[in-house]
Amino acid sequence: MRITDLETPAVVIDRAKVEANLARAQAYADQHGFKLRPHIKTHKLPILARRQVELGAIGITCQKLGEAEVMADGGLEDIFIPYNILGEAKLARLAALHERIRVSVTADSLVTIDGYAGHFTDPDHALPVLIECDTGMGRCGVQDVEEVVALAKRIAGAPGLRFQGLMTYPPRGRALEVEAWLQRAVEALEAEGLSVELISNGGTPDMYEIAGITTATEYRPGTYVYSDRMQVAFGHRTLEDCALTVLAQVVSRPTDDRAVIDAGSKALAADIAPVPGHGHVVGYPEAVITTLSEEHGVIDLSECSRKPEIGEKLHIIPNHVCVVSNLFDEVNLVEGDDVVETLPVAARGRLS
Repeated sequence: MRITDLETPAVVIDRAKVEANLARAQAYADQHGFKLRPHIKTHKLPILARRQVELGAIGITCQKLGEAEVMADGGLEDIFIPYNILGEAKLARLAALHERIRVSVTADSLVTIDGYAGHFTDPDHALPVLIECDTGMGRCGVQDVEEVVALAKRIAGAPGLRFQGLMTYPPRGRALEVEAWLQRAVEALEAEGLSVELISNGGTPDMYEIAGITTATEYRPGTYVYSDRMQVAFGHRTLEDCALTVLAQVVSRPTDDRAVIDAGSKALAADIAPVPGHGHVVGYPEAVITTLSEEHGVIDLSECSRKPEIGEKLHIIPNHVCVVSNLFDEVNLVEGDDVVETLPVAARGRLS
């Protein structure tokens, strides 16, 4: 099948660009002496997670238990879940996963730690737990090093848990602050006789500045596998490196300066980026996708020197590719103009 034979909207993934993105990041990690633990939330495909490990990743990161269960079914054996896992049902699922593969988790409160301690009691098969630290992002995470020490002691004192280290999702462009925060935490822990086995850092936008955070031992990039318009706007590679596009068809030209495509918010998502519009129209760089309704995307063609016609199929580089992966049941891997494989998005919708 040719790409132009696909029914629209459809996700198209350029295998050569994916491979180049993965190889580039792994080479950078190897050069600077840190380990990669890629976040699969971007692609949700076991085949790509396995490829990341084949290239040198030490394991993968999953944001939710459901994603981790799918990846374990797909042959992945070392999974980090950087999320507070709460409630009897989810803790039972975590315990079942812990029996199958190597799994580690995070916590940023005594409530979460005590929940783990109540379900994991075997010191010979302890659950590794990292403490999530808020190094400036303002989301989850402990707020100061005193709290880090208190939680680490609680973990170390639970027979079925093992204090493994620290985890953070850092604010973009503030590597020096992140490094200082983590160094203070490590010094405070070591002063209390608590060893720090690993420090997990993450985020694609600053991936190629990670060498400045020398305290971190592993990195969790996600979007780098495909890249997207947002990452390009942040200075991370170029539009040519974006491996995933949404193939859409022009279904209406109500005016000379307006085109409407069959991809709306249910295909492109509604995330904004530091550049105008809801995606980049490949081949029509002056075009701006101005609005999205659920099933329609409206494109302003007023600045275009040439304009697409009704029936023409367009490649759209999304603003935020991770969300797009969760909107489609399947994706199409392509080489050149040929579709070589169509795959189900195995971890799509695994929100719990």
